[in-house]
Amino acid sequence: MTPTHFNNFTRTAIATVLLACGAHAALADQFDEIKKAGKVRVAIAIGTPLFSYADANLQPAGSDVDTATELAKDLGVKLEIVPITTAARIPTLQAQRADLVISSLSITEERAKVVDFSIPYSAITIMVGAPKDMKIASYADLNGKRIGLTRATTNDQLTTKEAKGAEIMRYEDDATLITSVVTGQVDIFSSTPSNMGEINKRAAGKNFEMKFSQLDSGLGITMNKGEPKLKEWINAWVNTNIKSGKLNAIYKKYHGRDLPTNVVKPV
Repeated sequence: MTPTHFNNFTRTAIATVLLACGAHAALADQFDEIKKAGKVRVAIAIGTPLFSYADANLQPAGSDVDTATELAKDLGVKLEIVPITTAARIPTLQAQRADLVISSLSITEERAKVVDFSIPYSAITIMVGAPKDMKIASYADLNGKRIGLTRATTNDQLTTKEAKGAEIMRYEDDATLITSVVTGQVDIFSSTPSNMGEINKRAAGKNFEMKFSQLDSGLGITMNKGEPKLKEWINAWVNTNIKSGKLNAIYKKYHGRDLPTNVVKPV
């Protein structure tokens, strides 16, 4: 073999090895890494009543916590909850500090540009609430008024876009928002019916009510992009448990009603 032929052979061999390594890397998936580690790290914002909160024993509870528990069990691994703030849900995932986010994260086009969502496993109603004697029927009625909401949520995006004349007070999590309403820092809020229930429980006599619905939104189990095997397994898991009624039972246990079938349905 001449030196030229040898060099060509060597370059071809190296290229073949690199191609094989690249193909192996492309086939690698976080799903395999989770199975190998024997645990799945799930980021949950423990401050969203009914979805995720600390119970009387200061243990994580709620529909998202139960969902994460069932998912880990069916995946055959241990669950490690990564406690976060609402605003840190996507950044925590992108920083590889969690494998998944199960934390009342609405599926939106904007978020889908940077992360992947499963098919909807749950749902959330976003609404504007205020005392019963306050007349508010639309975004226009919020002009010149102060409204509280949780930062980096769909509530924040919608209200910022539609209520341009309002003064928006942003809080780091739902628990802080609830406290601000209960203590009278704000009287109007953009949140969920479950959070309004918590507000009325803690502020008896103020009679907060839903003024108008902003959106019924599907919630997705969230993962980083480029994880096809993980996404395929999660979508199959969600679909199976929607069909079996398990995810509906979890939702009903905490929220007192069935999942909205116009948002969450088997495929």
